[in-house]
Amino acid sequence: MVLAYGAVRMASNDPNLLDPPGTPQPGDLIEIFRPAYQHWALYLGDGYIINLTPVDESQAVAISSVKSVFSRKAVVRMQLLKEVVGDDSYRVNNKYDDNHTPLPVDDIIQRSQVLIGQEVSYDLLGSNCEHFVTLLRYGEGVSEQATRAISLVTAAASAFSVLGLINTRSRNRPF
Repeated sequence: MVLAYGAVRMASNDPNLLDPPGTPQPGDLIEIFRPAYQHWALYLGDGYIINLTPVDESQAVAISSVKSVFSRKAVVRMQLLKEVVGDDSYRVNNKYDDNHTPLPVDDIIQRSQVLIGQEVSYDLLGSNCEHFVTLLRYGEGVSEQATRAISLVTAAASAFSVLGLINTRSRNRPF
């Protein structure tokens, strides 16, 4: 399906949703605020986005599933932005544009459409929904969310290591 992306409409007229900064344009990154994490999608035009959803769930359930964070496989889906957002909020967030040059919009849309319906590998830290959409927009997968998670895990592991060392030393005292 080829999308016309000359005329773009807002994804939702619901006044309860946060008003995104600007109308999404084809190729824009969309950050969706879920209760425990941010989900990322890429705007295709005419209210549609492309995003990753879990393989083993129905389309309706996959939209807001926390299970998607722990999946090992995902399906590339084209869906209406307003349906994916549901009761959550979203914003246009092309935050990497200062450090990465976006590909031409025609290339982004073409690359996206080829992937619709494909099953892909998913890894929260190395190949997540943010990596996926930034790969489409910039030709390089980037995820600040994953980088923060890796830093947190590293810091926690270091703290547990130090605590384990202290605990071991206190148990080895002769008195």
